Amino acid sequence: MTDRLRVGVAGVGSLGFHHARILRDIPGAEVVGIHDANAARAQQVAKELGLTAFATLEELLDRLDAVVVAVPTIYHERVASVALERGLHVLVEKPIAPDLESADRMLAVAEANGAVLQIGHVERFNGALRACEPYLDEPLFVESHRLAPFGPRGTDVAVVLDLMIHDVDLVLTLMKRPVANIAAVGVPVLTSSADIANARLEFEGGGVANLTSSRVSMERMRKIRFFQRSGYISLDLANGTGEFLRLKPGASVEKLMEESGGDLSLLSLMKVVERISLKSDGVEPLRAELSSFVSAALGREPVAVTGREGRDALAVALDIMRRIERHVATTP
Repeated sequence: MTDRLRVGVAGVGSLGFHHARILRDIPGAEVVGIHDANAARAQQVAKELGLTAFATLEELLDRLDAVVVAVPTIYHERVASVALERGLHVLVEKPIAPDLESADRMLAVAEANGAVLQIGHVERFNGALRACEPYLDEPLFVESHRLAPFGPRGTDVAVVLDLMIHDVDLVLTLMKRPVANIAAVGVPVLTSSADIANARLEFEGGGVANLTSSRVSMERMRKIRFFQRSGYISLDLANGTGEFLRLKPGASVEKLMEESGGDLSLLSLMKVVERISLKSDGVEPLRAELSSFVSAALGREPVAVTGREGRDALAVALDIMRRIERHVATTP
């Protein structure tokens, strides 16, 4: 265990830029520099953030203890494995890889070299989600909507791997049960792969998740709702807010209906419903994610999102994609 982690960023596009920006302020991290295949982009970011741009990935890795990999998904294995083979700790953006074979090779290299491999499922660190965790109690139904306008970032993969995989990871983590069945539909609108997708996941022992993602929406939305016997949780992940609604102790809707003569209004219903406001602690999710990675790499705490968990989310996402492709192929 050491007190300081020499870290760099490989790939400083739109997301990698923010990794580099935030890392400069993470306690325990010493940002050595950055690298990008686009040398002009690397120089631009280095100048803006006051960092050093390295001409090659190897030159950067020679000086590091850990690296954040934010290159396009198809290059995740290539870049991450070079670092892992050196025994460097790696945070690789989601999805872990474009296919399970690549993910398995990355996991094997990390294990063989005793290196931390953390996956960038940043929604795990959303403040609203953290605020609701004390109230989560075996949800029976989960519904999520993740919508965004079309843009060039992320179009190297289908919307399932670009957006929906966030919610796949969340429900796998929160439901804590294996997936028993999957149904999915999707439509390619502006690209050759699905730009709008819906998936229904059924879990062993009960529990259903209905996930909707779009990258051709007119509005942005990141909302998720949990329905459970103890109440109802609604979260706005974009704003870091939410609420938990449950019956007040000893309250009864049936008794209220008797008292009201069956004329039950929303106003009278709220007399027996407790409404608990949920709010983020204000910590930027990406900052919380990077702090967790630095702490894990320094041996101070467990890995927050393991490579195995990233692989599990990818497996479900790829299954969803296969079902969408079959649905599109058989639709007149």
